Amino acid sequence: MRIIVIGSGFGGLGAAIRLQTKGHDVVVLDKRDKPGGRAYVYEQDGFKFDGGPTVITAPFMIDELFTNAGRRAEDYVQMVPVSPFYRIFFHDGTHFDYSDDLPAMVRQIRELNPDDVDGYLEFVRRAEKIFDKGFTELADQPFLKPWDMIKIIPDMVKLESHRTVYGFVAKFVKNEKLRQVLTFHPLLVGGNPFQTTSIYTLINYLERKWGVWFAKGGTGALVSGMVRLFEELGGTMQLNTEVAEITTSGGRATGVRMQDGSELHADAVVCNGEVAFAYQHLLPAALRKKYTDRKLARMRYSMSLVVIYFGTDRLYRGTDGPPLAHHDIILGPRYKPLLNDIFNKKTLADDFSLYLHMPTLTDPSLAPPGCEAFYVLSPVPHLGSGTDWRSAAKPYRDRIMQFLEERYLPNLSQHIVSEHMITPLHFAQDLNSYQGSAFSVEPILTQSAWFRPHNQSEELPNLYFVGAGTHPGAGLPGVLSSAKIVDDLIAQGVGVV
Repeated sequence: MRIIVIGSGFGGLGAAIRLQTKGHDVVVLDKRDKPGGRAYVYEQDGFKFDGGPTVITAPFMIDELFTNAGRRAEDYVQMVPVSPFYRIFFHDGTHFDYSDDLPAMVRQIRELNPDDVDGYLEFVRRAEKIFDKGFTELADQPFLKPWDMIKIIPDMVKLESHRTVYGFVAKFVKNEKLRQVLTFHPLLVGGNPFQTTSIYTLINYLERKWGVWFAKGGTGALVSGMVRLFEELGGTMQLNTEVAEITTSGGRATGVRMQDGSELHADAVVCNGEVAFAYQHLLPAALRKKYTDRKLARMRYSMSLVVIYFGTDRLYRGTDGPPLAHHDIILGPRYKPLLNDIFNKKTLADDFSLYLHMPTLTDPSLAPPGCEAFYVLSPVPHLGSGTDWRSAAKPYRDRIMQFLEERYLPNLSQHIVSEHMITPLHFAQDLNSYQGSAFSVEPILTQSAWFRPHNQSEELPNLYFVGAGTHPGAGLPGVLSSAKIVDDLIAQGVGVV
């Protein structure tokens, strides 16, 4: 069967590899000059910057792509564990090392509040139960019919999925710092811990179970390994090829038409493009009975991001300033109010919380000798805020870099030798993301599982979706699970006959 995959993010590549392994004739199309989607790699001035995802979890899902094809993942990409998973800095200058080392976690919790140790241990037990249901049983199952949702309601009630992540954690621990340590994870998949269903506490257990990993050479090295596997299997990839329309006939997808007017026929189309943009721009309005422009506008979308990639001509290894780790979460003075500004008020606040990525601690090859590579990420409202990023970008960048210089990277301004910045405009223009959202559809309870855009389109039976905007959601395990779902649906003949 001829299958076209639109987009070469991890969801698209995962689906393409699985389908090519099954013997289908798969073509991957991407509008950019490199594969990877949000995992694009910027190379400049001798530095290599991962454009997007840097936290790799559930590595068995990556291994599975290779073993299914009769290959070994380690022959294509080298993965190394990262510890601590995250170093979380509080505004008062103290920090907490988050890891799978239970004695170390308990020791730090006891220093924050001895009374929270038992509560934390109970939270770990409860998170495992949520993981067993939400990830092990349901993450790779399609939710295409109402009954798929109805039959799991008793389990969801038992697991208290009506609670938010923060509300669930707050049942077990009282210290506010610890609550923040245990609730920031939804931000990694585009969710507000004060609004995201407590099912997402499964991320805590997922990391404890399989660890946090880094691909030597950066996340882009994982993309390269997957592309190499796909092409060895006989798959075809076309870059600099933007799809303008999914062609249809008789209520089915027949292929795609490119921006240059050329067409490719297919028996099925798998879209790894952002789901709301795809429905609005790749399908004619007359075909969209469910995902009308009005429906898309009423859905809630994740926040966007400002990311500054920068290289320095000196090393920062704890000789002065706080000791940084590979993954650093830098929390600002406000937690809930800042998230409320970002997600609900859609206001660009004066303060911020940051994720500072320092991969050269693990892999010095990402920078020239004696140099350091970083990226700093700040969650911001999506373009629905009305912020004019053409004028707001430079002042916002300067505030962040000044903050880093004052608190974490002494004399930073004197040592930056390479820099690149993206804003919500990048997500809208380069990544075709609705409202410049960084993670597509926001992961709230009423936009999860059956309520989320389906892996098999309701509009065309042989159009399928993978990636952050469909079930089960964003993050590497989520998008690779969506690839498995689509592969299974096609193997079962769902929508293709």
